Amino acid sequence: MEQQFAVIKKPVITIWDRPGETKENREKKLVSSIADEGIYGMGLRITGEEDQGFYPVVTAYHYPGYVRKEDVELTGLSDLINWEEGGLMVTDGEFVDIMSIPRVQGVRIMSVPRGALIKVREFESEEPGWAMVELFDGQKGFMRNQYLRPKEYSQSALWTDHLPQKEIVDEREFRLAVIETAMEYLGTQYRWGGRTSLGIDCSGLTSQSYLMNGIIIFRDAKIQPGFPVKEIPRDEMLPGDLMYFPGHIAMYLGDGSYIHSTGKIGSSGVVINSLNPHAADYREDLANSWYASGSIF
Repeated sequence: MEQQFAVIKKPVITIWDRPGETKENREKKLVSSIADEGIYGMGLRITGEEDQGFYPVVTAYHYPGYVRKEDVELTGLSDLINWEEGGLMVTDGEFVDIMSIPRVQGVRIMSVPRGALIKVREFESEEPGWAMVELFDGQKGFMRNQYLRPKEYSQSALWTDHLPQKEIVDEREFRLAVIETAMEYLGTQYRWGGRTSLGIDCSGLTSQSYLMNGIIIFRDAKIQPGFPVKEIPRDEMLPGDLMYFPGHIAMYLGDGSYIHSTGKIGSSGVVINSLNPHAADYREDLANSWYASGSIF
């Protein structure tokens, strides 16, 4: 059977861990089966037959799940490659409007969160500060070009067995860039399974920050074989490296501080905490359960 692919056609969609939106937890309570989120323009490979209105899929960063069929546009490999190689850029604003004309008074076609993939026809259109863009269905619109950044990663893992990684020329520059990206989510609410500026979880924050800088790391909060993060001695950790706790992950900022997305009551969301027991933002529970550090270097 010929491989099938899809492109996400809504601003944000849920990627479920089963063909259903809920499941029972250990206490027999009904909870969400959310595993991840997909963002507009991202490609998916369909891995099996439709099941109760859901397609089984895998993402370009090798994460499996299920999506509702109405959330995606089915496509062939050639059209997906044309989309991937046709001038995509990444949206880099908390929530960005795509308008019918290059004016704030235009009709809003769609609003997308940070991380969406948009085809850019003209970075500087006839109106200064506005880019002409195109959606996957061919519809054209305009958005402020200040909210666009280069796409530094490839989705080619959807049709090859190779997980592509950007070549890092300047380690210090990369470390600064990945921290800067993570800091853009500061204050974002915690959302289990989230990976956008509307809500994000701990591994969503770290994996998305690395992805937007060209490096594909594992989506969940552990060091996984086949991905570039390797365990390092904790005293060798540098800014941009990762910190692992049971079921949790954070990014080290230096000087004993780290950024993470946490569901802790009273300090929920993307926040900065410290390993210094004398600091006001010290988290004793995390300091005591921190079991590993990881780096791509």
